[in-house]
Amino acid sequence: MKNKPYIPQKLPIEINYLEFIKDIADANRALGRLDGLLIHLPNPRLLGKTLLTKEAVLSSRIEGTRATINDIFEFEAKNDGYGKETETRDIHEILNYRKALDFGIRSLKNSPLSENLIKRLHRILLNSGRGQSNAPGEFRKTQVWIGNYSSSLETASYIPPPPNEIIPLFSNLEKYINSDSEKSELVQIAMAHYQFEAIHPFLDGNGRVGRLLISLFLYERKLLSHPFLYLSEFFEKNRSDYYSLLKNVSEKQDWGSWISFFMKGLNIQAIKTEKIAREILQLYDDYKEKITEIRSMYAIKLLEIIFIYPVFSFSLIKDKIAIKNDQTILNLIKKFVEAGLIDNVFKDAKRNKLYKFTKLYEILKEN
Repeated sequence: MKNKPYIPQKLPIEINYLEFIKDIADANRALGRLDGLLIHLPNPRLLGKTLLTKEAVLSSRIEGTRATINDIFEFEAKNDGYGKETETRDIHEILNYRKALDFGIRSLKNSPLSENLIKRLHRILLNSGRGQSNAPGEFRKTQVWIGNYSSSLETASYIPPPPNEIIPLFSNLEKYINSDSEKSELVQIAMAHYQFEAIHPFLDGNGRVGRLLISLFLYERKLLSHPFLYLSEFFEKNRSDYYSLLKNVSEKQDWGSWISFFMKGLNIQAIKTEKIAREILQLYDDYKEKITEIRSMYAIKLLEIIFIYPVFSFSLIKDKIAIKNDQTILNLIKKFVEAGLIDNVFKDAKRNKLYKFTKLYEILKEN
């Protein structure tokens, strides 16, 4: 395989399930507990945008962006495009990731995980930022290789299939993703994730698209009633193992170690997501009790908005809440601040003040 393109074996591949049967059971159990919570959510939007934004930040970070979840929400609250070029470029890449995942979720109502849908996700992902010149929405037509910045074809750590092999390999992958050929759907997405990354069908954005597909697959197969489980955090924290285990499948056909690692990721992230979801829902219940003291018919509406937009400006609230009188909105925000429910981000600002839902950030903290 060294110094020449690697052509992965087409799926399905016969594997020994006994190697990782316990890992599958643990992952299934954790997913079941998480779904038991998600299926009864009174308002999925209380969790959806914040968890999706966190995933977008972490998935993009694997590719080298440095923006934080706080940067994203502040940028949206300001809505002025302000910032250094590198900062805004990172932010737009993260926002594109969020848009792509949201588009994929909506698209699954009418179409399966197909080549066409995946290309559309890629086009959204590379709509702006560093990937604009890398053929958004199109399979690559040139040979590429993976390595550090100084690597050549001779020194590359991995050389994906040549362009003429992409269409038949991807057609096989599409068929496999939409089949019932695997005993476990969790194993199916683990193998499909490897295969996608091994094919490396695009010039850029393969890692992000591959991680998007995990969440979309779990949702499409109804393994989760809401697409709120993401593996980027696990992959980011175990980056070295992630890449070495993918490489070992290519070089040694070591599917067992890769699948066990993937199942561990599902298990850990499902447990963590359930914990975060419960804490957010408890925070919402606690704040619902507190806002009874504010004595405003609009308090519950503002509370719901700040769970979706945890950094906000007056203009953002005005756009989202059905109150015509500006002073009524300002008074309501002031009451939330005085009650300790939210904080001023820039207390000395005379105009364009930003407010932050600090308690929600404590739950969402990235480490």
